[in-house]
Amino acid sequence: MGLGQWIGLVVFVVCLYISWQIRQVLLLIFTAVVLAIALNRLVRLFQRFRIGRSIAIFLSVGLLLLLLAGFFIVVIPPFLEQLQELVKLTPEGLERLRSWTSWLQNLIPEQVVQDLRNLSGLTQQLQSLLSSLFGNFLTLFSNSIGIILNCVVVLVLTIMLLANPAPYRRSFILLFPSSYRHRVEEILQQCEVGLGGWVTGILFNMAIIAVLNGTALLILQVPLALANGVLSGISTFVPNVGPFLSTIPAVLLALLDSPGKAVAVLVAYIIIQQVESNVLTPLIMKRQVSLLPAVTLASQLIFASFFGFLGLFLALPLLVITQVWIKELLVKDVLNKR
Repeated sequence: MGLGQWIGLVVFVVCLYISWQIRQVLLLIFTAVVLAIALNRLVRLFQRFRIGRSIAIFLSVGLLLLLLAGFFIVVIPPFLEQLQELVKLTPEGLERLRSWTSWLQNLIPEQVVQDLRNLSGLTQQLQSLLSSLFGNFLTLFSNSIGIILNCVVVLVLTIMLLANPAPYRRSFILLFPSSYRHRVEEILQQCEVGLGGWVTGILFNMAIIAVLNGTALLILQVPLALANGVLSGISTFVPNVGPFLSTIPAVLLALLDSPGKAVAVLVAYIIIQQVESNVLTPLIMKRQVSLLPAVTLASQLIFASFFGFLGLFLALPLLVITQVWIKELLVKDVLNKR
C-alpha cells in the first residue's frame, strides 16, 4: 500500500470512531431524515392542489403536531388516572392471587405445590416493586426533559430538510468520488422510494390495528378502549416488541373487572396480532418494501444492542436503508460486476 492509501485508511478509521462516539446524534439526524421523507409525500399531495411549498410544509408539520397533541390529550391523561386506580387495587389483586393459589393447592399434586410455595413471597416482592416503580413516577417525568429537547431538535431538522433538501443531498453526494456520484444519486433515489413505501405500509398497519383492537376492547367493555386502541396502533411502529408491550395496559385494565375478561383481552390481542403479522403485513410490505421476518427481528436485536431504545425504534427504517445500499452497492456494483 502506498502512502496515500495508508492515509485514506487512517482517515476512514478515524471517521468510524467519531461516528461511533456521536451515534446518538446521528440517529437523531436519521430520524429527521425519515420524518422529512414521510412528510414530503404529504407536502407533494398538498402541492397537487396548487398550494405553495412553504404553505404545504406548514400544513404538513401542523397536521403532525396536531396528531401528536391529540395523542397526548386522548391517551395520556386517562391512562394516568387508570394507573392510579390500578395501584390502589394492586393489593386486592394480589390477595386474590394468593386465594387462587390456595385453591389450586388442593387440586395440584404435592410435588408441584412445593414448587409454588414461593409464590406468596413473589407476590409480596411484586407489590413492593410496583410501589417503588410508581413512587418514582415524578423522577421519570423530570428525566423526560431530555426526550422533549431531542424531539424539538428532530422537528427543527425535519423542517430544515423539508424547506430545501437539495443542498443537503448534493453535499452528501460530494463525499464520493466524481466517477461514482451519479450512481450514488440513483441509490439515494432507491432509498427514498424504499423509505416512502415503508412509511405508507406502516401507517396503514397502525390504523388497521388501532381500529381492530379498539373495537375488540369496546365489545369486551374494557375501560379506555379508544386510548388502548390508539396505543396499540402506535406500538405497531416497533414490530414484535411494540405489540407485546401494548398488551400489558389493556390486560391490566381488564383485570380490574375480572380475570376472565383479562384472558379474553389477551386472546383477542393475540388473534389480531397473528392476523397482522401473517396476513396484513406480508400483503402490504410485499407491495411496498421487501423485508424478511427473520431479518426484521434480527435487525431489531442488533440495532437495540448497539444503539439502545432509539435503535430499536428506528430498526426498520435503518434496515430498509441498509438493504438498499447492500443490494445496490455491494451486490450489483461489486459482487455481480464482471
